[in-house]
Amino acid sequence: MQPVITSLLDTDLYKFTMWQALLHRHPQTQAEYRFVCRNRPAYPLAELLPEVNAALDQLCALRFTPAELDYLGGLRFIRSDFVDFLRLFQFQRGFIEARAEGDGLAIVARGPQVHVMGFEIFVLAIVNELYFRRADQAAALAGGRARLAAKLDRLRRLAGEAACRHPFEMFDFGLRRRFSGPWQREVVQTLAREVPQWFKGTSNVLLARDLNLVPIGTMAHEYLQTYQSLGVRLRDFQQAALEDWVQEYRGDLGIALTDTVGMDAFLADFDLYFAKLFDGLRHDSGDPVAWGEKALAHYARLRIDAHTKRLVFSDGLDVDRAIALYRHFGDRVQLGFGIGTQLTNDMGDSPALRPLHIVMKIVRANGQPVAKLSDSPGKTLCDDETFLAYLRQVFNVSPPAPPGSTALKTTPAA
Repeated sequence: MQPVITSLLDTDLYKFTMWQALLHRHPQTQAEYRFVCRNRPAYPLAELLPEVNAALDQLCALRFTPAELDYLGGLRFIRSDFVDFLRLFQFQRGFIEARAEGDGLAIVARGPQVHVMGFEIFVLAIVNELYFRRADQAAALAGGRARLAAKLDRLRRLAGEAACRHPFEMFDFGLRRRFSGPWQREVVQTLAREVPQWFKGTSNVLLARDLNLVPIGTMAHEYLQTYQSLGVRLRDFQQAALEDWVQEYRGDLGIALTDTVGMDAFLADFDLYFAKLFDGLRHDSGDPVAWGEKALAHYARLRIDAHTKRLVFSDGLDVDRAIALYRHFGDRVQLGFGIGTQLTNDMGDSPALRPLHIVMKIVRANGQPVAKLSDSPGKTLCDDETFLAYLRQVFNVSPPAPPGSTALKTTPAA
């Protein structure tokens, strides 16, 4: 079978940054990650099982090459001892299992966190590419190129519109749900060539290296969730995670993720100390305008000049939505827009080309459940309702309203 993954750099930067921090501070942690598909695919994912297992075999045969290690070592926030660890590292096939579960796929990675946390992005890229290999490739690529051309036209028109105080900057965050590896490379190459004034980097470390772009990323939910299991009071896990991050990177990688237990609970922990130390915040669930207004109000209460900070939006964006958010906030704060599926898997309207909504999330660490209480209904992933109830109680987060409840009917922010 043609390999899906041919380089261990073909993953998101934040996997390396979280990996280094957890290796240095909590290398003993045991963790479990589970794959979930949240929408209905065009055909049963269980049919992919033999190919998924073959691709996992291929992944577990890979090692970091000297050139790849040299590139990582050249990033100023990557330490030499972490590069030495990666020099010895190889994924262990015994730590990951894929099996059919009804019509679906069950994929579980379980073992030492510093040996299994890297599986996530590769598993998502593998399932996506194998799934879309069954589609009509010529038609899909034609559709994808036409849609990419329309996005480029919209971005070019931005140059003729009135500029805000801060520039519009966008990044590729599309690895985990890409149509294929070659298509992601084509999209990123095209954006870097055609609209370099707007396009500023990619989360894909391999493409950043090969195309001489800035690799983009800091932390994901798994980093903060892990601290729910590390012996600190549950109420203190966010501050403990942020403090370790500050000590690890000492001014680099200063964008904090806000929605592990919701924006309100995050801001309660994001005091003047952290607000000064971190360069900005990343939005990944809930109403983006309401979130941004809360962030700006928080900086104002702390008497911090918002023009010195950055808000990064990364939840379900397309180019038009990114530009609309830019128009709303661009005169008040620095901005960044990480666009994923709508860049790398916008290929057509047929059911066979509809993107999969797949994730692979940490569900347990050190034998106990961990969870995020997303600001968006349906994003919470935890099979322990007792722990979820306790987490909500500790952080004063209301449980989601039942389907059909009027509590779900909110007025969109202006």
